[in-house]
Amino acid sequence: MFRATPYLLNCRITFFTRSPCMLCDTAKTVIQSVKEQRPFAYQEINVMEPGHEQWKAAYEFDTPVIHIDKSDAPETTTSALKLMHRFKEGDVMKLMDKAEQ
Repeated sequence: MFRATPYLLNCRITFFTRSPCMLCDTAKTVIQSVKEQRPFAYQEINVMEPGHEQWKAAYEFDTPVIHIDKSDAPETTTSALKLMHRFKEGDVMKLMDKAEQ
């Protein structure tokens, strides 16, 4: 059975990365693959750039990290639904489903 309405940016994914980071490159490929199947709002944050000290303190040694929020949430927080390090398309979609509830 199909949904009566399509997914219309019901989620926002915030991708926390740094350079160099091989796991981040793999994670970005997973995120791009999910986006081809299911649209979402997207923001990418390099935790090492100036202005992102809050995220550097939280994730400097834990990238890649993604936060999944409802698209209408004002901004992401450390209490958001998240995946860290290694994840697959199915993991991302399951968390998107949970965020949309």
